[in-house]
Amino acid sequence: MRILLQFPEGLKQKALEHAKRMEAEGNEVFISASPTFGACDLALDEARNIKADKLVHFGHAEFHKVDFNVEYVPYPIDAPLDLLPKSLEALNGYSTISLVTTIQHIHQLEAVKAFYESNGKKVVIGRPYGFAKRPGQILGCDIGSAASVDRTVDAHVYFGGGMFHPLGALLNTTKPFFVVEPFENKVERIDGYRDTYRKRSRGKVMRALKSCRFGILVSTKNGQHNMNLARIAKGMIERAGLSAEILVANTFDFMSLNNMLEFDAFVNTACPRLAIDDIERTRAPLLSANELAEVLRYKAELITQKNCAPNKDSQNP
Repeated sequence: MRILLQFPEGLKQKALEHAKRMEAEGNEVFISASPTFGACDLALDEARNIKADKLVHFGHAEFHKVDFNVEYVPYPIDAPLDLLPKSLEALNGYSTISLVTTIQHIHQLEAVKAFYESNGKKVVIGRPYGFAKRPGQILGCDIGSAASVDRTVDAHVYFGGGMFHPLGALLNTTKPFFVVEPFENKVERIDGYRDTYRKRSRGKVMRALKSCRFGILVSTKNGQHNMNLARIAKGMIERAGLSAEILVANTFDFMSLNNMLEFDAFVNTACPRLAIDDIERTRAPLLSANELAEVLRYKAELITQKNCAPNKDSQNP
């Protein structure tokens, strides 16, 4: 069998080990050298180009169905649980908590839940919206396991490494949010980031009010392609009397985008985290679809107010 292996950056050092093992089993093995941002970013073009029989994608669970033979290897990681007793101090006063993690630690979720319950906490585990597949699992673009139970809990607890995943959940919830980071041995409350990101969003909207020419980003990645949203955005912009064009790429190079000097603002329809995490990489505002709608609404209000403003000359007798 001809197999293409794909690894995220954190697992690329394991590529040779797995390639040799599969070759010893009689397979012809290739390794994708492209970056990948998750199961939404499968190396399908590379696999089809080399006529692979199967793509083996490490580090993530299935995102959605694709028209190719893909094997997912989630690659579970056993994180130390030593930090859980310390986290009880931070969670003092919060009786009902939600618990979320990534696919790498989903197998530890029951053990973490049992610890908190044995220490008097009521633990709620929500369900994702659909891209993530397991209760309690969150992705950068699927934070349903936290957001779906936000009204019924006193606080949220993320157990796992890094800030990428909890930040996405934080921005779509309202309750206190704690990160229990077992690899850096720290417990942190991250609520303050909500105001930071809201201010950034507000700043982008205000900057974009002067924009007349919009570039709409469409990704060709298997799980990020949203041409329908791009066409809707283009129609909204043009109905407002402004100019819009659709920009297509597999991976957006921000230096190339910045060279497109004719565009006053960009609208993201690809990975939703682009308009959150990468806004400082573009010279012009990089808007989400919701932020675009806000910009167009403000523009319409400003035009109406201008048109309805009393004529100074008509006030003179």
